[in-house]
Amino acid sequence: MTKIPELLAPAGNLNMLRAAFDFGADAIYAGQPRYSLRVRNNDFGKIEVLKQGIDIAHDMGKKFYLVSNLLPHGAKTRTYIKDMSSVVALGPDALIMSDPGLIMMAREAWPDIPIHLSVQANTVNGASAKFWHSVGISRVILSRELSFDEIEEVRQDCPEMELEVFVHGALCIAYSGRCLLSGYMSHRDSNQGACTNACRWDYKVKPGQQNTSGDVVLLQEARRPDDLMPMEEDEHGTYIMNSKDLRAIEHIERLTKMGVDSFKIEGRTKSPYYVSRTVQAYRSAINDAVQGKPFNTTLLGNLEGLANRGYTDGFYERHHDKEYQLYMRGHSLSGRSLYVGETLDIDSATGRVKVDVKNRFSVGDRLEIIEPHGNQDLVLEKMWNMSDKLIDVAPGSGHFVWLELPLKSKHAFIARYTQDPAKAEESACSSCGE
Repeated sequence: MTKIPELLAPAGNLNMLRAAFDFGADAIYAGQPRYSLRVRNNDFGKIEVLKQGIDIAHDMGKKFYLVSNLLPHGAKTRTYIKDMSSVVALGPDALIMSDPGLIMMAREAWPDIPIHLSVQANTVNGASAKFWHSVGISRVILSRELSFDEIEEVRQDCPEMELEVFVHGALCIAYSGRCLLSGYMSHRDSNQGACTNACRWDYKVKPGQQNTSGDVVLLQEARRPDDLMPMEEDEHGTYIMNSKDLRAIEHIERLTKMGVDSFKIEGRTKSPYYVSRTVQAYRSAINDAVQGKPFNTTLLGNLEGLANRGYTDGFYERHHDKEYQLYMRGHSLSGRSLYVGETLDIDSATGRVKVDVKNRFSVGDRLEIIEPHGNQDLVLEKMWNMSDKLIDVAPGSGHFVWLELPLKSKHAFIARYTQDPAKAEESACSSCGE
């Protein structure tokens, strides 16, 4: 029997945490803003919320990993142990860390808590994995830049170390996330958790001209039309700047057979809908891989329904052509379906379901109802507003409507198909409840 790898999901709040666990995640990772690389959209800076999240995870038999992966300057090293003592006392299942100094301090202060080495530490070979194992690290999150062959080499060189790899989410134009662009463009340091995603701003190439310093300026950012910037080129060319998103679901079987211990989804600042759909798809792929079933290609279509910048499998396979780098557009691409609502409550008298509308949808639309135990499609026939009047259109965010839905559980997400789904997709996740 093939070992079942862990499915690890992001969480920026309790709703994301619950969605991740409901749809099949084994563990979540979350961080406190001061010591992790996600300051924005992070509710876990409140210790009462953090305690609640850890308690929910443990009550469900799941794990909660706490992220402390920033690259601290001196001031934060002096406050870290004091600030984190009450947090560690809550009982997270591991700390995710990158800085050797903080790791040394955490080892001395809390010798019993497992430490996972962050992708920010850029581990790319078995010798490094052995070193980190020798100083008490129990898991290494490998650099995103490794190929299948290189991951397998690390696995063989250091069999005693747990290995974790990223399989889905945004990719930085930086070495495993060590980026300086945000700090340069907006004075907000990515390595202190304040990334502004400057790589995804709208840039235009301008005709070359010299500025007062003598540089040839070629680059213009949309919100700063008068601030022309030099764009350098070497013998390899010029590379700007916005990667497609990582999607490696088609490689789950190979990575599972290789002995990878944990598959990680990126996206702590994203939505519960994003977490539910990615977790559901990867849970199904993992279950199939462990059971020796072939890859279900309809899962690719399910992930196309999420907002994305186009997909790539990153560095897992070498020698992809230039189309794997999205130069022309930084906005989201979404081809298959659109997230339109989330169920809130079921009226006991009528059986109707209250829906929090997220995007416009109408009577006659083909909808996908997304639940932990499997998805189903239907054509919407009736809809009521909060005054119990029949309506034809749910206008968009900020509105609530009543629908008749055949729910298996109280909470579900709703998507509207923008393209006709393949027939095989009507039961897209037969094994998600396992």
